[in-house]
Amino acid sequence: MLWNLLALRQISQRTISTASRRQFKNKVPEKQKLFQEDNGIPVHLKGGVTDTLLYSAPMILTVGGTAYVTYQLAMASLPKKQD
Repeated sequence: MLWNLLALRQISQRTISTASRRQFKNKVPEKQKLFQEDNGIPVHLKGGVTDTLLYSAPMILTVGGTAYVTYQLAMASLPKKQD
């Protein structure tokens, strides 16, 4: 019984490791250069196409939703014509 517990302890120590299996290139300095560059683009759009889409989509939805709500309020406030 004790040997089983010791073997389980060794297996668990081997499988849970803090060492990284893959080495990734550090991209932080590249991103810092990109975001600190003074090129007239707002910082929330410097990430490229993805940032532009993530910024534009909520803006379009907000403007469209506001227009729709205004339309619905106008239709609700005006009486319907009687035939």
